[in-house]
Amino acid sequence: MDVQSIAVVGAGTMGRGIAYAAVAGGFRTLLTDVSEEILAQAQTYIRESLQGAKQRGKWDGDPDQAVAALTLTPRLEEAAAADLVIEAVPEDIRLKVETFGKLDRVARPDCIFASNTSSLSISEISAATMRGPRFLGMHFFNPVPKMKLVELVYTAETAEETLAAAEAVARKMGKQTVRVKESPGFATSRINALIGNEAFRMLEEGIATAEDIDKAVKLGLNHPMGPFEMADLVGLDVRLGVLEYLHRTLGERFKPTRTHIEHVQAGRLGRKVGRGIYDYKKK
Repeated sequence: MDVQSIAVVGAGTMGRGIAYAAVAGGFRTLLTDVSEEILAQAQTYIRESLQGAKQRGKWDGDPDQAVAALTLTPRLEEAAAADLVIEAVPEDIRLKVETFGKLDRVARPDCIFASNTSSLSISEISAATMRGPRFLGMHFFNPVPKMKLVELVYTAETAEETLAAAEAVARKMGKQTVRVKESPGFATSRINALIGNEAFRMLEEGIATAEDIDKAVKLGLNHPMGPFEMADLVGLDVRLGVLEYLHRTLGERFKPTRTHIEHVQAGRLGRKVGRGIYDYKKK
């Protein structure tokens, strides 16, 4: 299938980033969210990101023309006309299942569905629809404009032509892809969860400070960010949800630490609230 139009469901951090990548890649793009305020914020983000990419020489398109190809709407049913629907609602299996159940009733029969979940079961989400062969995971990474990878997650039902279409879309967005058979946490989230959880254990045991653990990983292992910097960027609550799911499905090695849980309970969720492992209000 030659995808020409994309609908992104959910205009939060990931949804607006995916919509940015879609318009920058030349797709007719619709972005939908229940909150018109969040949609307005997303439009501003996308316009400013396009302008920034143009100024830095990272993108040679016309920001005004790209934004003109973007439609914003609070009406989910307007996603029905797209060739590809990418869901980016919060990481809640019930919400994702409900969203795809509604979409399946209104979308074209040949429309491809993709979930941006970072760890949840694609098969379970897909079961809310009647289009298993045209369903897959498209796991984008935060921040979407800078991160080059899209993890394509396939189930036992996902058709080869569906994967090929998703790969073509990702290439037009300027991304590279890997194919991963469905399993809890896929490839990236599973590895990243282990690294982050071990960093929390080291912090809890007094092995080193958060700053020194991050510095060691960046300079000693050549990672662009330390595990605590990454956790603060993604959100400690989001990371905790992933760990809890992996703990249930894969066992004790993914059990979250008390320190991590206490940070979330205290509202220290990371950059989005100004405090996580680090205090960004002081910077």
